[in-house]
Parts: sequence; structure tokens; C-alpha cells
Amino acid sequence: MKKTFNPSRRQALAMAAALAACAFGGAQAQNAWPGTQPIKLVVPFTAGSGTDIVARLVAEKLGPVLGTSVVVDNKPGAGGTLGAAIAAKAPADGYTLLVHSAGHLVNPWIYKGLSYDTIKDFTGITPMASLPNVLVTAPSHFANVQDLVAKAKAKPGSFNYGSAGNGSATHMNAEVFRLAAGVDAQHVPFRGTPEAMTEVMAGRVDWFFAPMVSALPLIKGGKLQALAVGTAKRSPALPDAPTTVEAGVPGSEYLFWVGLFAPAKTPQPVVDRLQAEVAKIMASPELKERLDKLGAEPFTMPSAQFNKFIADETAKAQQVVKAASIKVD
Repeated sequence: MKKTFNPSRRQALAMAAALAACAFGGAQAQNAWPGTQPIKLVVPFTAGSGTDIVARLVAEKLGPVLGTSVVVDNKPGAGGTLGAAIAAKAPADGYTLLVHSAGHLVNPWIYKGLSYDTIKDFTGITPMASLPNVLVTAPSHFANVQDLVAKAKAKPGSFNYGSAGNGSATHMNAEVFRLAAGVDAQHVPFRGTPEAMTEVMAGRVDWFFAPMVSALPLIKGGKLQALAVGTAKRSPALPDAPTTVEAGVPGSEYLFWVGLFAPAKTPQPVVDRLQAEVAKIMASPELKERLDKLGAEPFTMPSAQFNKFIADETAKAQQVVKAASIKVD
């Protein structure tokens, strides 16, 4: 005769207690994040770049909210791919995150043999800020955008333009502008934004689409000349600077944004908590005021929406890369 398991009341209570302990232990582990363990924001560009500035503004406020320290770790090089690779290989535990720009979505199309997949190896937490790029030159190098375009067309290939690296947002903005203007010029990639701006100020590089947050102090100090902003609308930080479209180059607008990413498979509760806290920080009057002074604007969205945005923008980036024949030298 087949026996059936019929636990005693004592056994049943013991089993219930064990299940409750497991559930409590799991909840306790989840609630323990982040505890006192530091959180690292990997920034794949040099200190002083637009991406770095936004990361540091957020880190300053995010640490106290989470009850731990949030540190920025600059890992520049190869258009942001070196830092992204480090973040992609980090444990998916919420303690190593990536702060990257729109250029993150370009790299799959120009770098062969990347050790990570932009879509599969990351989950988007939220964009944080949109930053107008501003077309800058050395003072008096060009009178205006029309002068730059006319001179570049008169001597094809004789002028050059800088970027913060192949495939970076500064490079993409320059290529969108170059294609729309119909000019032929030489691309000079640098390790980061500060290096590119230094060469522009020295007159060795003719123009550069610099992140507003990085270029504004130098523009106000008379070390750089702002010809136009690359966005669809003027920036309150430089109200007298036209957009490149207003300056006579239709189809040249470009959105430069900075976002927060986590390694794929990071627990959803951690992603949701980070998204919520960053959104609150970016919406705070203090951050909005600080961003205004830098010519940037808060730009956030839920994680699911951000991941859809990433997929769409990655497809658009592929089109620009193909049209501009962008390659890594």
C-alpha cells in the first residue's frame, strides 16, 4: 500500500518557519543594498568632459540619499569603449555603474571586436541630462557659421575639426553638421573634450562641437568663440548664439545626452531605486539651477522607456555612421 507524507504539526511549523526565514533572508539581502559599500560610477572620458561633469553633480547628491559614498572613476580612451568594457564585466550587483553619453550607441558600428554588446550587456537606468554642443573656434578664426562653411567649401580637405574620440557625441554632432553643410574636412579625434578644446584655443584645430558644460567658462572668458549651438533650439546659457539650423545649415541639429547604465541582470529593484533617486535629484531646484548655469537641462525617463529609446537611437546612429563613412583609424 502506497504511503503518503503526512507531516506532524511540529514538522509543519518547522517547515513554515524555514520558508519564512528564507523569505526574510532574501528580503533582507535585497534591502541591504547599498549598505555602506561604495558605489562606483565609471566615466569613460577624461575629467572635465561634459559626461564627467554631470556624473560628479549626480554623485555628490546620490551618495547622501543612498547612505553611502558614490565615487567617479574616469577610464578614458577609444571613444568611451574602454570604460564601457570595464563596467560591462563588473558584477551586476549595483555597485559598479556606467555614466556614458549618446556616443555609447555609436560604438558598436565603428569599433570591431568589442568585448561587450551595447544592448545585451547593459540595462539603461535613466538619462540624466541633455547638453547642447556648441560649435567653437579660436577667437576671430571665423566670423560666423556661414564664413566657416564658405571657407571649408572653397578649400576642401584643408580644414580640420576635433572630437572627444571616434564615435563620441562630439564626433557625431560634427559629422551631422558636416554632412548637412556639405563640407569636406579632416577629423582629428582626441582622448577627451579638454584636450580638443586646448587645440582649438591654440588654433591647431579649426572647430569643435564642445559640450556646453565644458566650453561655457572658456567662452565667457574669451578663450573660445561660440558660433552656434547644435541643438534644435537655442540655449538660455548662450541666448545670442543661433542654432546651426538658424545659421543656415538645415538638418544639422543633434541631441547630446548623458545617461546612467548598469551591467545587464542587475536586480530590477536596484535599477528602479536608482532611477527614482536620480530623477528626484535632477528635478531638484538646486540641480536645475546648477545645470542652467552650465547650459544643460534635466532629462530623465523610466528604465523601460530609456531602453526603448536606446534601441531606437542606436539604429539612428548606424545611419549616420554609414552616411559619414565613420571608421576607427
